[in-house]
Amino acid sequence: MIDDRTDDKAPPPQVWPTLQATDARALIRFLVDAFGFEATAVHGEGDLVEHAQLSWPEGGGIMLGSDRGDGSPWPLRPGTFGCYVVCAEPEALYRRATATGATVIQELNDTDYGSREFAVRDPEGNLWSFGTYRGEPRAV
Repeated sequence: MIDDRTDDKAPPPQVWPTLQATDARALIRFLVDAFGFEATAVHGEGDLVEHAQLSWPEGGGIMLGSDRGDGSPWPLRPGTFGCYVVCAEPEALYRRATATGATVIQELNDTDYGSREFAVRDPEGNLWSFGTYRGEPRAV
């Protein structure tokens, strides 16, 4: 097994949360404009998005596509997704997200576990929490 990681470089993301959207193209535009995701790949014709990869600038990302109803091999009901995203500057992201129309469900706050964070809902109803908490160190 080849391990190309260095001590100062995090490993590439291996967990990709997924969701489906009623209007995937509109949701992609919202996630790019409101939160700063980068549309790395968007495949599909017309209104149908077969597969999209949105990369998070600080690492990782999500994958999404159009809801195809009961015929989908990966049936996820639109608007039921929730995700926590690590961000270095929650105040700036809060201002960006709210200016773009994200519905605030939790104001910017400091938590007991040391995070500065907030939570919003996107136009499809999905929940997004953004904060500085990077998780606890793993046991070696």
